Amino acid sequence: MHPAELVRLVGELRLFGSDTQRVEVKSNVGRSVLETLSAFSNADGGVLLVGLTEQNGFTPVPGFDPKKATDALVSRCAQLTPPVHPAIEMLEFEGNIVVVATVDELLPRDKPCYVTERGRYHGAYLRTGDGDVRLRPYEVDRLLEEHTQPRWDEEPIADAHEDDLSNETLTPFLERQRSSRPKTFADGDPVALQRLRVMRGEHPTLAALLAMGRYPQQFFPRLTVTFAVFPGISKGDIGAGIRLLDKATLSGPIPELVEDTLAHVSRNMRVGALIQEAFRHDLPDYPLVAVREAIVNALMHRDYSPHSLGTQVQVNLYADRLEIVSPGGLYGTVTLRTLGQAGLSSTRNQRLATMLEDVALPSGGPVAENRGTGFAVIQTELAKAMMPPAEVRDDLASFTIVFRRRLVEAAGRPQTTLEQVATLLKQRASASTTELVAASGLSRTAVQKAINDLIATGRAQAMAPPRSPRQRYRAL
Repeated sequence: MHPAELVRLVGELRLFGSDTQRVEVKSNVGRSVLETLSAFSNADGGVLLVGLTEQNGFTPVPGFDPKKATDALVSRCAQLTPPVHPAIEMLEFEGNIVVVATVDELLPRDKPCYVTERGRYHGAYLRTGDGDVRLRPYEVDRLLEEHTQPRWDEEPIADAHEDDLSNETLTPFLERQRSSRPKTFADGDPVALQRLRVMRGEHPTLAALLAMGRYPQQFFPRLTVTFAVFPGISKGDIGAGIRLLDKATLSGPIPELVEDTLAHVSRNMRVGALIQEAFRHDLPDYPLVAVREAIVNALMHRDYSPHSLGTQVQVNLYADRLEIVSPGGLYGTVTLRTLGQAGLSSTRNQRLATMLEDVALPSGGPVAENRGTGFAVIQTELAKAMMPPAEVRDDLASFTIVFRRRLVEAAGRPQTTLEQVATLLKQRASASTTELVAASGLSRTAVQKAINDLIATGRAQAMAPPRSPRQRYRAL
């Protein structure tokens, strides 16, 4: 690390008044360093600064011995499984020496990193905000799942039998398979059902029940979609006695879940209008093609391990956004950084995804294409509708995709740039210029001018000194 970068990092810490997601300060090398090393290794990496005291505004510790601290840090790194190998430097800072350890994120196949003496399920941590939080057993299991291909969708369901599959769906599925894979049927249909993993022995697999079952919830009552329309911008807005505007628990196989959920979203959407010359253009709150793709992805790629079979997919419609939440985070090579990139696709539920290619929606057409284009389709549809890109949140327990409601008034008049930026700020606790540009689709110059106008009129406030690289704004 260059000394100027160290100065910049400490400057940010002093501005914020605390550690950050990627920077942790220690006055010396104690046992709590183990938790930080584990947390950085299991997340996106980070920087550990040893020899500063937070109590005095992140200033050097008097009498700090950098050589002794470095030796102690190397020893601590060996107390983790797998051992951590940070880049350790001793850098001059304000007339003293600070030990700087840069910790890289581990490869998925090597996670979780844990404190050896505490064991995998009690000694693995994750960085959350400015702290290190111990991973729950479920989260540890999700990390271990990255080591091999999950096969929960191929598990036979002991209480189910072949007649629990819908002939209306199974028959055309087998016809398509027979046409494309004739050798699979060379030894007869019963053998083909086993080879296709529709059946395992006398019982259908979880994938077959989800894709082609008559009523999968007979065996898994919580493998549903819960739909709710909230009157405000948070679930807490119903606390004053205001009821949900609409709610439903949707059941059935995945093809029916997709269409039923989409119908509920469509029924509760506002459709505005834009008058251009002599023509009226209907403008729904959310493009339904993008919403359908997100629902399919949530049901197809969610976690179906035993610990999550009691957790449903949630579709929540708020006054300002639509959120779709599915159990289990992103899997394999797909991360928040690579999501939507061409050629990158990982499938947690291989068998289910393959079946859904050849299972039709009730209205026609396959449930899924499985070409690794799902998220790209979502972003393309939003761009075509002149709406901001979808936002995503990912952790080990869940994946959330967020669609922001269209900023067009029902009367048909498009909002001005100032109105759009003001609305976006009201929808968030705070936002940077970059975030507002991404959410609005406007130019950076236009957004910054709108921010300046809002500040000048007392409708917004800057949260950091002028020209700060971490500048954010909030509505007043």
